[in-house]
Amino acid sequence: MGIAPTSETATQNKRSWHIMPNIQQARDRAFRPGGRRPRSCWRPPASRWRCSTAAGLRGRGPCWALCAAASAGRARGRCTPWRPPWRSHPATTPRCAGCPCPRKPCSAASKSWMSSENTGGGGGSVTRWTPRFQVLGEPKAAGEPKSAFTQGSAMISSLSQPHPDNRNETFSSVISLLNEDPLPQDLPVKMASIFKNFVITYNRTYESKEEARWRLSIFVNNMVRAQKIQALDRGTAQYGVTKFSDLTEEEFRTIYLNPLLREEPSNKMKQAKSVGDLAPPEWDWRSKGAVTKVKDQGMCGSCWAFSVTGNVEGQWFLNQGTLLSLSEQELLDCDKMDKACMGGLPSNAYSAIKNLGGLETEDDYSYQGHMQSCNFSAEKAKVYINDSVELSQNEQKLAAWLAKRGPISVAINAFGMQFYRHGISRPLRPLCSPWLIDHAVLLVGYGNRSDVPFWAIKNSWGTDWGEKGYYYLHRGSGACGVNTMASSAVVD
Repeated sequence: MGIAPTSETATQNKRSWHIMPNIQQARDRAFRPGGRRPRSCWRPPASRWRCSTAAGLRGRGPCWALCAAASAGRARGRCTPWRPPWRSHPATTPRCAGCPCPRKPCSAASKSWMSSENTGGGGGSVTRWTPRFQVLGEPKAAGEPKSAFTQGSAMISSLSQPHPDNRNETFSSVISLLNEDPLPQDLPVKMASIFKNFVITYNRTYESKEEARWRLSIFVNNMVRAQKIQALDRGTAQYGVTKFSDLTEEEFRTIYLNPLLREEPSNKMKQAKSVGDLAPPEWDWRSKGAVTKVKDQGMCGSCWAFSVTGNVEGQWFLNQGTLLSLSEQELLDCDKMDKACMGGLPSNAYSAIKNLGGLETEDDYSYQGHMQSCNFSAEKAKVYINDSVELSQNEQKLAAWLAKRGPISVAINAFGMQFYRHGISRPLRPLCSPWLIDHAVLLVGYGNRSDVPFWAIKNSWGTDWGEKGYYYLHRGSGACGVNTMASSAVVD
């Protein structure tokens, strides 16, 4: 986030940039349909805020879905400062930068959501305002029940005795760290026990005791986030402790997700021929031998490569009768249209496979989890594709196509997946906007559980996540954009 322009006069200083001074500026800063998303929260008063093309909210009014997503921590800083353009909203109610779509005046919110810095200048002291996003959540005011931030801080304070900075501590020393001081009375003892089990289960090591305290505070707040997601889910999914529970949302999104999926593909794929909309009541390609084992992309945003290779593996099996585990590393190294661990697009990956002349197997070109020099050998290529196609956004037609033609590469909004454990996920649409897709996965089947329709989705985060590496998402409602970017290779 950039620093807002400085105020050079006392009047300007009183009326900070993050407060809307009048209705006209409010309308100026309201999102406008059909444009690009601004790159930061701040724009000069003369500029215009516009609806994100990638968000797909053209002509949908005040971009409420994006705003609601920001309120839940899914798109911090992308919808503020703003005010809704509808006339019924009081013109005197301001909106604050850094506090996504708050429902309280800036004067009340700015202290906890904005940080200021006084700097000297030719005209005297001026104030620079900077959005201060609380990774651990906003502390509540005095007299209110303690928030997770306050609880986490209290736990950290209880562990604030001086400790030597011993590098490469094992998880056992982290546990001993938790036992050195008594826990605060206002913090549930169970939380510390849960964190100990997490450290043991996932064999966590931290470089210092300071980092261990920091990860503990993140863990506490992530459990609160998981509870909120659980309360808002309309499916049967359960959320809680996962191997990502000591990562901030920003860390998780940066390492494991792929924001490039929101970009407009440069390689346009032709539309697939319809196979109709008649589909069996349920289907699962895993039981028919068309799906390889769950893989792990590691700390690399290469989900796009795993989604595409999974699709090609299924297509090759259906056409040639042989199931081969194919190389994602080849795409990371040799697909120059995409950005390896920084993300990519399935359409680019299909094109790269065609241009290279095929894919090697996992055994011949093993996964390293980072970009290397291209070491592709046409002589070792075992699989080729002839073309790629874009599929219908109608979920009934997607089910029919999957049952007849094989697993499908899709992109989804990964809201809540950081804490997903099992069950059928169905987040509220504003929280899991179909226009904010950021993770590529593989549809391998569909069916019903207790009369709840679902898509069976193969993920690439290892078998120690979700239901043995699989994610189950509600089917028929366009949940999390599962139907917005469906594609497949063509093997003749």
